[in-house]
Formats: sequence, C-alpha cells, structure tokens
Amino acid sequence: MPDHARSTDPAVQAQLDRLTLLSPGADVLGLDRITRLLARLGDPHRHLPPVLHVAGTNGKGSTCAFLRAAIEAAGHEVHVYTSPHLVRFNERIRIAGRLIDDVALAALLAEVLDAAEKERADGLDASFFEITTAAAFLAFARTPAAACVIEVGLGGRLDATNVLTDPAATGIAALGIDHQSFLGDTAAQIAREKAGIAKPGRPLITLAYPPDIAAAVADVAQVPVLMAGRDWRFQARDDSLLHTGPNHALTTPLPALPGDHQHANLALAVAMLRHQDRIPVPDAALRAAATSARWPARMQRLRPGPLTALLPAGAELWLDGGHNEDAAAAIAPVIASAARGRPLNLVVGLLANKDALGILRHLAPRATSLTAVSIPDHAHHDPADLARTSQELGLTVTTARDVTAALTGIAAFGGEPPVILIAGSLYLAGAVLAANDELPD
Repeated sequence: MPDHARSTDPAVQAQLDRLTLLSPGADVLGLDRITRLLARLGDPHRHLPPVLHVAGTNGKGSTCAFLRAAIEAAGHEVHVYTSPHLVRFNERIRIAGRLIDDVALAALLAEVLDAAEKERADGLDASFFEITTAAAFLAFARTPAAACVIEVGLGGRLDATNVLTDPAATGIAALGIDHQSFLGDTAAQIAREKAGIAKPGRPLITLAYPPDIAAAVADVAQVPVLMAGRDWRFQARDDSLLHTGPNHALTTPLPALPGDHQHANLALAVAMLRHQDRIPVPDAALRAAATSARWPARMQRLRPGPLTALLPAGAELWLDGGHNEDAAAAIAPVIASAARGRPLNLVVGLLANKDALGILRHLAPRATSLTAVSIPDHAHHDPADLARTSQELGLTVTTARDVTAALTGIAAFGGEPPVILIAGSLYLAGAVLAANDELPD
C-alpha cells in the first residue's frame, strides 16, 4: 500500500512531489537499494547514537513511545524514527526530542532525493520508505543525542531499517497476522521475518509467544532470546506493574495509555532498557515513562474541536488506528469499558488489503451501530461492502461519505449521549486528527 504525504510548507511539498514521482509507488522489501543509497550519503547509519530497534505486528509504536519517554525522563536527548505519519510527514523524524522542522526537512529530503536520482540512473528505484529512512539516519548522524529509537516499518529481516548492524538492543512486540503478501500466511512465518532484526552479540528481548512461535524466533535470531514469562516477567496489580528478572525487581505505575495491552508494551520497553548497557536509564525514569508516554491514535479520547463539536453534550469521541484482527481484539474491551453501558457507535474505514470480517467480529458485539466510511487517498473497502459485513454480524449499519457526515448522522439519533469509536486505519486516524485540529507534536 503506497504512502501519501502532503505539507502546507511549499518547500517540503516540492520535495514530497519529487519523492512521489521517484518511488515505485508500492511497498518493496530488500536491503540492496537502501544500502546503495546510504553509501552514496556517506553511510550515516554507521554513525548513529546507540540504537534501540523495535519490530512487531502490534504495539511496536507504543513500545517506542515508552522507550522515548524513559530515556528523556533520564535527562537524555533521543532521536526517534516511526511510521506512518498521521497528519504531517514531519512526525516520522524526531530529532533530539523535537519533530523535524520544515526548513530542515525540505533540505534533508532534497539531499537524499538528489542522491536517489543519481542511483536511479544506475538502475535503483528507491521506495518512499527507503528514502524516508535514509533521511532519518542522515539527520540522526548529524545531531548529537544519547540514543535512537527506531521502529521497523514492515516485517524486519528485509525492512529498510535493518541495515543497522550494532544496536544496543532489539525488541519484538506482539505478533499476529498482517501484511501476508510480504511476510507469509502463518504466525510462524511472520515471526521469522520479525526476528531478522536480531544482531550478533546484542540482546533480543521479546514478549511471550507460543512454543512454535518462540522456536521460530530463536531459530532465526541465532542469539540468546530473552522472552517474557521465561527470562523476565511482568504482572499487573491494582494500580501498578511489577517487573522482575534475574537479580532485579521494579514496580512502575500502570501505563497512562489506555488498555491492558499497554502493560506488555511498557514491560517490553523496560526489559529492553534493563538488558542493554549503552544508555544509562535509572529506575526512576522507567517509572516516569509509564505515565508520561504519549502515542496518538491509540485509544485516544479526542479533545474539544470541530469534530467533537458535532456531537451532543456528554458524548465521547475515541480514536484508534488498529488495523488487524489482533488489534481489534485488544481495543474492543477498552472501548466497552469506556462506554460503561452507554450506546457505542462505531465509525470504521479499512484499507483494501485488511481482513474486514476478522476485525469487525471483535468490535461488533460491543456496539449498537456501525457507520462505514471511505479512507481519503487510499485504496479501501467499499463502505457498502463493510456495511453488508457488519449487518451480517447483527449491527445496525449505515454508510457515510466521510467522518464528518458519519458523526452528524450519529448525533441525529437522539437519546442518551453516545460513545463513538473511530477505528480501522492509521490513515483514517490521521484524517480525523487533522479535521479535529489535533495535530501530533
């Protein structure tokens, strides 16, 4: 699924237009193109601060948010590279704690695109993500910081970020079925792709997996794997999370990010930091990360804005970018708890390559209605098809041209103020945040 990016800054937009024209317009995996491009730029990936490299089907972005929060709470500056962006391309590249500004971004993209065009003359067609990754590494190599937090884009073994050769630690969050056309149709095949980020002599820390998945990870990693439930543990209590491992114990607050699934993401971040030796992070900073980490469009309650103003007083509008079955299973109990028995209305848009029935079957039992919408600028499930699938699951369904129309329709239902969850795609989530004037910072 190709990326799309726009900017209100003309200089940045000019480079994004170049990027769209240059890249092949689809996801591509492999390390040859990114390696050649980085070589032309002076191999910036070999000159980065200590790196924490995170893969996973779900939860890797939240894990990165906890890592960043802990490192910053320790008084350090940290670079962060994540994807996709929600509203602004700048969100992908955070330099020493701040989103890259437009002036620096335009210059950086121009430099990388110039190099990519020279490589293209030699037969290289770098992808959107490869050029973005090269730009991030170039920025990080030029600016001092104590650490880099790098999120894998797709898979791991052949992801452009996997040119990193000596990370401080690698981690794998929750595993599930997604991107089958690239990674395989079984959980074990996908696990093998994710485990490809392991590097000799550096720890690989993972969540707990079934025996066949754990075996697949260990087989590919070829390094000691420190797995939750075996080599380290975490346990939720009423108002805290207990982390234990060889010769240590730590109690942190429960994560401020909503949902029990965030317990595992926080625990993975804590374990990664405790099993590396390049970035000093005291226990106090690990505790602070639990409550200070923020990660937009993950069970986010929207603030007052143009979209929430469409709803009656007392209504709640929630947003989540989860886009596969495991993500839907995780967020379903969270939104049900938030609803506290009140009517729950779903607004859902899904990319064309997503399993609509697998996602909707977890959300439908919690809801009273579903409005299916399109996703701007992306190939998506036809709202009428989503509506038919939802109707088969027993929901009252309708379609709307966009989220604004969907919310207007829900508001017209009358009765008790509703709770609404907009879900199904990070691209949809980005459009919602922009429409509500709630830009990630």
